[in-house]
Amino acid sequence: MKKVITSIISLVTMTSLLVGAPKKDIVDTAVEAGSFKTLVTAVKAAGLVDTLKGEGPFTVFAPTDEAFANFWPETLKNLLKPENKDKLQMLLTYHVVSGKVKAKKAKKLESTEPVSGGSLKLSVKDKDLFVNNAKVVKADIKTSNGIIHVIDSVLIPNVMKDAKK
Repeated sequence: MKKVITSIISLVTMTSLLVGAPKKDIVDTAVEAGSFKTLVTAVKAAGLVDTLKGEGPFTVFAPTDEAFANFWPETLKNLLKPENKDKLQMLLTYHVVSGKVKAKKAKKLESTEPVSGGSLKLSVKDKDLFVNNAKVVKADIKTSNGIIHVIDSVLIPNVMKDAKK
């Protein structure tokens, strides 16, 4: 019960911070929200800050800190090491799509192609948008260089799943 209440409070706080921030880029919006500390740390470690502060436009499926907490802990720790920068970049760019893809449009698509290559499956269940198996818990957060969709789990490229086996 405590976890549910904490999640609701975090979502409300995150929503109120993000709604009024259309003039900030994707990175600054994520930093200001305070619920994406792990994502921002990973973006910095991967050397992707300048890219995600760039002109874009980009659509980012952004896992929350809670989503990262449920991700493979040892794998994340290893990915943050400098020698694994390429793998970290692959994981993070799997969460980024070129162009602005609003939720309304995404709900009409079967898939979209992330910057890393491959494919992200898009589906709708009970009016909720899903990206692979991640639920979009907050959609269409406007930034100066794109859109953020907040998701409840980390998207894992198939090549990383295969390596985990």
